[in-house]
Amino acid sequence: MTIAAPLLRPDVARVTVINPFSGAAVGDVPVASEAEVLGTVLRAKQAAAAFRTSTPHQRRELLNRLADLLARDAEVLAQTICAEMGKTITEARNETRRAQNTLRLSGDAATFLDGEVMHCAIVAGGVDRQAVVTHVPVGVVAAITPFNYPVNLLCHKLGPAIAAGNAVVVKPSPKAPLAADHLVRLTVEAGFPADLVQVVHGGADTALALARAPIDILSFTGGPQAGLALKRASGLVRCLMELGGNDPLFVLPDADLDLAASTAIGHRYEIAGQSCAAVKKLYVHDDVAEAFTAILLDKVAAHRFGDPSLAETQMGPVIDAPAADTILQRLADAQAAGARLLAGGTREGNLIAPTVIAGVEPAMPLIAQETFGPVLALRQFAELDAAMAEVNASDYGLQAGIFTNDHAAIRKLSRGLQVGGIMVNEGPDFRAEHVPFGGVKTSGLGREGVRIAIREMSEPRVVID
Repeated sequence: MTIAAPLLRPDVARVTVINPFSGAAVGDVPVASEAEVLGTVLRAKQAAAAFRTSTPHQRRELLNRLADLLARDAEVLAQTICAEMGKTITEARNETRRAQNTLRLSGDAATFLDGEVMHCAIVAGGVDRQAVVTHVPVGVVAAITPFNYPVNLLCHKLGPAIAAGNAVVVKPSPKAPLAADHLVRLTVEAGFPADLVQVVHGGADTALALARAPIDILSFTGGPQAGLALKRASGLVRCLMELGGNDPLFVLPDADLDLAASTAIGHRYEIAGQSCAAVKKLYVHDDVAEAFTAILLDKVAAHRFGDPSLAETQMGPVIDAPAADTILQRLADAQAAGARLLAGGTREGNLIAPTVIAGVEPAMPLIAQETFGPVLALRQFAELDAAMAEVNASDYGLQAGIFTNDHAAIRKLSRGLQVGGIMVNEGPDFRAEHVPFGGVKTSGLGREGVRIAIREMSEPRVVID
């Protein structure tokens, strides 16, 4: 089932969306002017003022109805995601499934936005009064989303924002705006109040206009440079930002090597390596490096890549030619500096073969910076402390994975790594929708995950009597 698209306005500039695998145009969206962005936010403020008195039950009902409609249109949305950003159809279907969970969990969270009662007379001479702490809506949440998870990452902003009683203005990536646009139209069908959820389209100028508008929270997922520009533009508005990662996976001597290799491939080659918490640096202990590498290369050779619309394809293209150019240039620079290409490294259009490279040094841009592509970079280590110090020297600190059953090693890494999340016998890209997700340092500000995001998108209010 499809939802009718908005009427075309021939007088408005439009962004054409290109399939990164075929190069074909798959749709377009209008670019919002600065005045249109402002008008959208002002309408959202009116909607927010009316919606702030809604009950948790009403908010949950809206989010559950939206989840039902998303389930109804799941295949249409999956096909759209596949076409507009090159995610395999299997990956796209999984995203729509997760997005339904995110919305339903957000609705559940709306019923548990509890406060607390605190007595004021806890010290000598304290006044005999009680403080009642509650959580109230902030107003308008600006949700700026990336191309790599165009539906689920939007739901991670929209769901908690609505659960907390706010209005939302969505600005999806111009590289993949169609599925997000569809989801926003579903909010109307679900019975959301007028102007409670709206969408504006465009690139960096539109994002900056939204940040400068009278919003109350800016929730952004993207890169550090763009995040800093938006933070400066938004002034004193609270910012929730997930800005990427340079995520390690540690393979220790006692690890299940087959499982570790499968996990590394699954996490790094998912959506062609274009995930913020994907394995960027694979730290393998000297004692198992040779055996692990052999297992890894066998699995990489069997990894099927190509047309993302085919069910048998395991990996599709990167988002566009500039992205592919950057990946290939970093691979070339690393090899020129002494790194050894073990698999892949070839390109056809925007499709880059699953790649493994060894002998990569920490200063090489391939791993010193976040590389958004299907490249597993191997680092060997003998001493865990040295490897951990190397990871902590990074400007990023999103998530990390560890394969071991050595409790002492788990304890050392879980206490010593400067990251937002540590996954044991799992890759760094593991995420559950209700669990806090975010990083430290350049990786971001605040946390997503519906149980904590609903509080991030609320204001504490204290009444003492």
